[in-house]
Amino acid sequence: MITLLSRKRTSSLALAIALATGGAVVATAVFPAEAGAQRRDRDKEKDENDGGGYSTEFREIYLPLEELLKSENPDLTGVEARLEGLSGVLNTSDEKLAGGQMIYNTGTTLQDKALQLSGMEFMISSGQLPAENQGRYNFIAYQLADQLGQLPKARTYLQIAIEKNFTTEGITASGLRVTMMESFFSAGEYDAGFEYLRQAVATQKGQGLAVDESWYRRGLTVAYENEISPAVYQLAGMWLNDYPSATNWRDAANIARNLSDFQPAEILDLFRLSRRAGALIDEADYDYYVDVADARRLPNEVKAVIGEGKASGVIRESNLFISESLEIADRRIAADRSDLPALERDAMATSAGLRTVVAAGDAFLSYDQYGKAARFYERALNTPGVETNTVLTRLAISQVGMGDYTAARATFGRVTGTRSPIAMLWSAYTDQLIAQTPTTATAVPAPAPATAGTTE
Repeated sequence: MITLLSRKRTSSLALAIALATGGAVVATAVFPAEAGAQRRDRDKEKDENDGGGYSTEFREIYLPLEELLKSENPDLTGVEARLEGLSGVLNTSDEKLAGGQMIYNTGTTLQDKALQLSGMEFMISSGQLPAENQGRYNFIAYQLADQLGQLPKARTYLQIAIEKNFTTEGITASGLRVTMMESFFSAGEYDAGFEYLRQAVATQKGQGLAVDESWYRRGLTVAYENEISPAVYQLAGMWLNDYPSATNWRDAANIARNLSDFQPAEILDLFRLSRRAGALIDEADYDYYVDVADARRLPNEVKAVIGEGKASGVIRESNLFISESLEIADRRIAADRSDLPALERDAMATSAGLRTVVAAGDAFLSYDQYGKAARFYERALNTPGVETNTVLTRLAISQVGMGDYTAARATFGRVTGTRSPIAMLWSAYTDQLIAQTPTTATAVPAPAPATAGTTE
């Protein structure tokens, strides 16, 4: 079962704040009647640095509107047209702030979001808002533009609100970034949404801050539900590097299986990753692994996996399929192991065919003899008719087993086609190993099968 977030949109309306939908946020009266004459005298002395003052044209439109709006039960017929005229004379910073307040508050009274947005934009552009309120007012502008479907404009204001560190009790900085992602996703602009997520992660980490797991989960859910590749695996890699739990690794493997038409050999290499990452967490995982490994072909690996499942208490003694597979593996291991020297000799011969060379690589990989496996896979790569992506995948797995993580990372990067998702997830795991200190890295060994051969 994939435990990701729902695709349901996180609407800006659900952000638990009544900014744009409540009452007026600023005082309506800008020119109290008793102070009007004093303001007119003072305004004559204002210069541009003080806000620019108020022009005659502004006063002629603004003051009658102010008186109308202040009156009890005002007749608002035609007020929108008069406000449009006011918008045309808002030139100075003072005029934009005062006129914007009037336009916004009237829009609130009329429940006219377009009018509210116009007023808010004038206030913001005035440059007169206190620093502590700039994030809040830009967030209001975002809400209004978003509700009006003006997405590019909404994103601009939301980004400013984020940059101004706007938060409330119900709105977190992380939540605002998720809201920005949703703005892209809800419009079907998936690539832009994923790019925003990547940039947000880089910014967060550049500031030494942890990345909220919900960022990854939301992006990954959108990519998964819309089957967007390779973004889904790129996001999975980012997610797993920061949150490498067994459950998350299992979800990532399930995503790859659900989105791809894998053959048994491909699923086997995906389960090998799950085994290393500790993501075999229920009996069905072990059943599937044992089935694709096949006790008749890879008895040592099957026996080792079953042993691990029983030791962890996940595999029940009553599991008949597992019991039968273990019996087959036990009967074949001795002969299989005794054949290894001859297989190695045949695969090393100059005349060795491709099938023999690859079979030798597969056999030694199943016995955790990674050095030998890698040599045979490297030789197979130069042979006509080779299934390049299969051999590259297993060469890289061998390199991981050898502890040569940098080489493994490069080899996984060469895998294309159907196996690309598997290689990308293995790369994410390899990145984790590379990021660890040498001491820690050596503390993450390959699985130790109960009857493994000598590891090179």
